[in-house]
Amino acid sequence: MATTQVETVSTGSDKAKLAASGALVVAALAAFYLLGKQGQLVQWAVLLLGLAAAVVVFFTSETGRQLAAFGHDAWREVKKVVWPARKEAMQMTAYVFGFVLIMAMFLWLTDKTLEWVLYDLILGWKK
Repeated sequence: MATTQVETVSTGSDKAKLAASGALVVAALAAFYLLGKQGQLVQWAVLLLGLAAAVVVFFTSETGRQLAAFGHDAWREVKKVVWPARKEAMQMTAYVFGFVLIMAMFLWLTDKTLEWVLYDLILGWKK
């Protein structure tokens, strides 16, 4: 059994970038609420610009680059999936709904039968 060793190197600049990104998010939120008297247009502009700056700073860090690479790889894998045709998808959905309906009726019937056996026959709590 082969073990692979994952080595994570986090430099000081990457930690600083992540901290700066977090600080930009907090600053953008704070500015949004502090600029309430300036109007909604100014509030939203400052919030969106601050969040955009935080995203840019985040994606310049190693963690951000790894996240982007993961997203790219995931999208590539999704493209490889052979999706069912519409007819097949509708049939499978109908099967699932039918099975759920049958199970719901079975569980309801079981519940009512146990209720009748326990409360009416054994305990004698007739309604």
